[in-house]
Amino acid sequence: MSALLFWIFALIMLGFGAAVVINRNPIASALSLVMCFMGLSSLFMSLDAFFIGIIQVLVYAGAVMVLFLFIIMLLDLRVETRRKTNVVAVGGGAVVALAFFIQIFFVIGQLSAAKQPFPPLSSPKVDDVHSVGLLLFSNYNLPFQIIGVLVLVATIGVIVLSKRELR
Repeated sequence: MSALLFWIFALIMLGFGAAVVINRNPIASALSLVMCFMGLSSLFMSLDAFFIGIIQVLVYAGAVMVLFLFIIMLLDLRVETRRKTNVVAVGGGAVVALAFFIQIFFVIGQLSAAKQPFPPLSSPKVDDVHSVGLLLFSNYNLPFQIIGVLVLVATIGVIVLSKRELR
């Protein structure tokens, strides 16, 4: 992986990770978290960990974030109202964050291993995705289908329970 791609994906993750915390709208925060998951998946893919990268997209960016968005919309959360900014707390937090980053750069500068590029991974002889797919759809097909039906029933149950009655 080139260093440029690493820094692009790392900055995407850091930017959208900060947006998760900074956004006052819960839906915008959840969507920023999806983009953060996508940046992490890109880093896994660039390290030749394709299975972990795909699972990151399918499970976290797909299923978990759909669940988060469903809960946010079900609870009908509003945008948080702005409060007065505590200048002392913001200044203290900025000083602590700056000291933390200075320490990180100092420690990384002292490590000789940090100056070496990471060696490429050896290509695996066994295809992980193919093996997991064969195992899932041959030996564990019935439990896989049962879990799908349970998730469908749970989703229908949540929709029925959250439905508001008209008066």
